[in-house]
Amino acid sequence: MKITPVVMAGGSGTRLWPLSRSQYPKQFLRLNSKYSLLQETLLRTDGLDTDTAVIIGNENHRFLIAEQLRELGRSDSRIILEPAGRNTAPAIALAALDVQARQGDGLLLVMAADHVIEDVAAFEASVARALTLAQSGKLTTFGIVPTHPETGYGYIKAGNALADAGFEVAQFVEKPDVDTATAYLASGDYCWNSGMFMFSASQYLQALQQFAPDMYQACAEAYAGNQSDLDFIRVDKAAFERSPSDSVDYAIMERTTEAAMVTLDAGWSDVGSWSAIWDIDNKDDQGNAFHGDVVTFNTHNTLIHGANRLIATVGLQDMVIVDTKDALLVAAKDQVQDIKKILTPLEGREELADHREVYRPWGRMDAIDKGERYQVRNVTIKPGAKIAKQMHYHRAEHWVVVSGTAKVVVGDNEQVLTENQSTYIPLGVAHSIENVGKVDLKVIEVHSGGYLSEDDVVRFNQQGRD
Repeated sequence: MKITPVVMAGGSGTRLWPLSRSQYPKQFLRLNSKYSLLQETLLRTDGLDTDTAVIIGNENHRFLIAEQLRELGRSDSRIILEPAGRNTAPAIALAALDVQARQGDGLLLVMAADHVIEDVAAFEASVARALTLAQSGKLTTFGIVPTHPETGYGYIKAGNALADAGFEVAQFVEKPDVDTATAYLASGDYCWNSGMFMFSASQYLQALQQFAPDMYQACAEAYAGNQSDLDFIRVDKAAFERSPSDSVDYAIMERTTEAAMVTLDAGWSDVGSWSAIWDIDNKDDQGNAFHGDVVTFNTHNTLIHGANRLIATVGLQDMVIVDTKDALLVAAKDQVQDIKKILTPLEGREELADHREVYRPWGRMDAIDKGERYQVRNVTIKPGAKIAKQMHYHRAEHWVVVSGTAKVVVGDNEQVLTENQSTYIPLGVAHSIENVGKVDLKVIEVHSGGYLSEDDVVRFNQQGRD
């Protein structure tokens, strides 16, 4: 059996705000390379004998997932959308059911989409050991060799050795206090719980039937009602929502007698805070990690992450500065775990959920400016892509082509526009735009009117969906 990478990409955490937001969480960020964490997760499986990857994603992130897979040339990956959050056990069940339906059986390598693993060779070696255990019927987890007494992770206690491959799992334990974590580290018997697994689809589903039959039944019914939609696989929403919500640890791993563990010592991090980003980043002689246009004087042990403008600092020590197009974070590096305390006052603000730039199946748009009765966007449409025919009751629009070639339909009038040409769309008139060229079409879009929210849209078809 080949290995099927199963990537859990449904998270929407904001611990790395303002770069990570609920509509653009950290798995889609490019933090320590030119690739996003999701892309890095897929790339590190290149040295393994793998089958088509399965990505379990959130409905709200579907176009981000599809675009990042397209960038890697992996648009053949299967993207299964969760209609509701039900934790990891049901999500893995959907992947197992998909593999079983297509292949009869297969080995699942379950990985989070938002972790960093620096030593790929060591990762491959651990996977090889896990493969041996999974093929013998074990439900195998990966335990991270601890480097310090961490209180933010759960731990796994190693039991009896299983030849040279790994260990039986003696115990899963919750996040400890610092004294307990120190004792765990000193004993040498405990590893951090990585949330990575390897087992066969059939073995996992059998365990689910045994220990969580209601969950199995709901997931089986949900998958049986699946439908393809563009690049995505949608399961039956009502059936999936009947599933209990539980992690794979609680639902299965802590109950089965077949749990095994292999150790992983590969520079792993869950990059759960800005201080963790600083830990793994490349630093200069003063301990600084810089991204973007940064000039400093007398600045030490500081992380600065910018992309859009010059950032200059004088006399800083142990700080984190993260600058985006619409929000700026300045924090003491030893207090970044408290970022969540400033997010509550931001409830209801756009800066908490969305970036200024958002992605669509046809391309992306960047909200450049906004006033009481106007907003301006920089719109990029991919070659061959089209924005759906639509109309608005409360706003008129101007389109100015900056580069590329557009076929524009306004009412009954169809025309081709090129660089420096424009058109006007009156309120209440149906319109669409299509990139008929070979390069990206870039358009400046100006909305004017008394109501500019996104719900003022009537779509006439689903081709070139907005």
